[in-house]
Amino acid sequence: MLNRHARNLFASLFTPLARLLIRMGVTPNAVTIIGTLGVSLGALVLYPLGELFWGTVFITLFIFSDLVDGLMARLSDRTSPLGGFLDSTLDRVQDGAVFLGLLIWFFTGGDQPWIGVAAAACLLLGGLVSYVRAKAEALGYIADVGIAERPERMVVTLVFTGFTGLGLHPGVLLGVLTLLAVASAVTVVQRMVSVRAQADRQSH
Repeated sequence: MLNRHARNLFASLFTPLARLLIRMGVTPNAVTIIGTLGVSLGALVLYPLGELFWGTVFITLFIFSDLVDGLMARLSDRTSPLGGFLDSTLDRVQDGAVFLGLLIWFFTGGDQPWIGVAAAACLLLGGLVSYVRAKAEALGYIADVGIAERPERMVVTLVFTGFTGLGLHPGVLLGVLTLLAVASAVTVVQRMVSVRAQADRQSH
């Protein structure tokens, strides 16, 4: 998972913005929705046009909404199961938009179908990582282990996509997405093994 010190650093940087939005009457859920719309717009409009660098810049402006809305909820004491549900659901929308945008570009104008295949694998396996955790928690188990959590996947994807837009050889992005897909598959297995172990302990 992302380094705890990095998380604390970003939290301190965005706390003034979170307080300002609270004073303006903006709700955490509104920030979640606006952030998702911004990420989806950048990924599904700019990426398919081949604007990998500017698309990444645009997405980055909104991707931190996931941090800001959580800060706002805690600062205003407005945390709720519904807010958590909305946040988690729209995180999946953001992830899907990023990989779908890459898939569209590299299968069309980007003319790099293997990168499109790797993006599709990341899309499917990333969704499965989240599903396994959600299903496990619904059954009363804990499944938060794994080497490929969402923050890592998104940071790595956006960084290398942006550099590809600046001239980095596409083969590097292919390698990165392939490794992310493999890491996501490993994470799914790790979580299934963890749940199985918990179930075995409960049965004895």
